[in-house]
Amino acid sequence: MNEIVSREEWLEARRALLAKEKEATHMRDRLNAERLGLPWVKVDKDYVFDTPAGKKSLSELFDGRSQLMIYHFMLGPEWQAGCVGCSFLADHLDGSLPHLNHHDVTLVAVARAPLEKIEAYKKRMGWKFPWVSSFANNFNFDYHVSFTKDDLAGKSIFYNFEAIDVAQGNDELPGLSAFYRDEAGNVFHTYSSYARGGEELIGTLMILDLAPKGRNEDSTMNFVRRHDEYDVPKDATGHH
Repeated sequence: MNEIVSREEWLEARRALLAKEKEATHMRDRLNAERLGLPWVKVDKDYVFDTPAGKKSLSELFDGRSQLMIYHFMLGPEWQAGCVGCSFLADHLDGSLPHLNHHDVTLVAVARAPLEKIEAYKKRMGWKFPWVSSFANNFNFDYHVSFTKDDLAGKSIFYNFEAIDVAQGNDELPGLSAFYRDEAGNVFHTYSSYARGGEELIGTLMILDLAPKGRNEDSTMNFVRRHDEYDVPKDATGHH
């Protein structure tokens, strides 16, 4: 239980926190400006993805727009269901699509699972956002979100721009990558974010951060379940 004070004392404490919140907002603005100023890397590899409309190149995933955001969804070829955390994030994507599309941005999820497995899980979850398979190419490996058995047999893997202990790894890990396509059709990788970098896409967490008990978690997002499993006993939900 927090300290109980008068309204005047509360206002004083709230104003002190507000000053720090404004400082954090201004810092975020500066970070966003620096992000936009990052150099780009031309994508020379020809990636072909399996989609419900047939095979498509990375360039074709832009769907006629100049900007492409790819969410690296943790659903491996042998997994029986998508990652709980990725599913939590994905619950927030559909409502953003018309706004993104009308602002020259296409959003697509990519996973290594075969397309039929993706389609089945997408139907189960009731999602509409585009989701394609990279099962037949090295896209996930090149962007350091998927790892082979040989990778995991070593001491470390390369994730979030550094070598991490393999014990912290998995065959699939989450991420978000941004790409730009110019008028000549050239594609450039402009940004990627991994680990907890995608949290700002999860509106539920932003609301919880303002609630009296906050996220009320014992470890990062340990309270989260797939949205159709909240009434299922924990030992029956499975992970993947």
